[in-house]
Amino acid sequence: MIYWILFIGIAVVSYAVQASLQSKFKKYSKIPIQNGMTGADVARKMLVDNGIYDVTVTSTSGHLTDHYNPASKTVNLSESVYGSCSVAAAAVAAHECGHAVQHARAYAPLKMRSALVPVVSFASQWVMWLILGGMFLMGSPLGQNLLLGGIILFATTTLFSFITLPVEIDASRRALVWLNRAGVTNSYNHSQASSALRAAAYTYVVAALASLANLIYYIMIYMSRRE
Repeated sequence: MIYWILFIGIAVVSYAVQASLQSKFKKYSKIPIQNGMTGADVARKMLVDNGIYDVTVTSTSGHLTDHYNPASKTVNLSESVYGSCSVAAAAVAAHECGHAVQHARAYAPLKMRSALVPVVSFASQWVMWLILGGMFLMGSPLGQNLLLGGIILFATTTLFSFITLPVEIDASRRALVWLNRAGVTNSYNHSQASSALRAAAYTYVVAALASLANLIYYIMIYMSRRE
């Protein structure tokens, strides 16, 4: 019962955070920045200002699909960000370039997250099969071992979620410092850029807590079935 209350609570908070994020980006996407720079312009300038010349800024399809790919060294901006001159576009573009700066500076949490990507990719493919198989066969030693293996794999995805938090928060911090220093934002819209990135950061916090809650739930099932 406690788990379900926690699960429903996290689900409600997650929905509220996502709704707030969508609302803020919709609102700030209508507010132009005074210098008329697009998201692509902002990204390229931030890279140059940080001495980074081997990263390419590209456009990608979708909404809020912006991301930095350390393997290809590309800052991929969604179409609504790439060509937009809004506060939201500037904030998102600078945030993704913040990851490129982390990569160039060998930021430790980013290196840890990148190292976990292959493990998490493998875990994501098999974790639910192991957990479901373990629950179905829990009365046997095989079932217990399957569930334990699933818990171990799920623990890696939970660890990945928590390592992601400092990576995302630091990228936003770098973005906001640069936006202010470069004069891309001013005293009026800088707080709006900060608000947009803060809303985005909350989604990662909720995701990490949800992953932890699920991990604890699976561990409780494993322990109860062993008794």
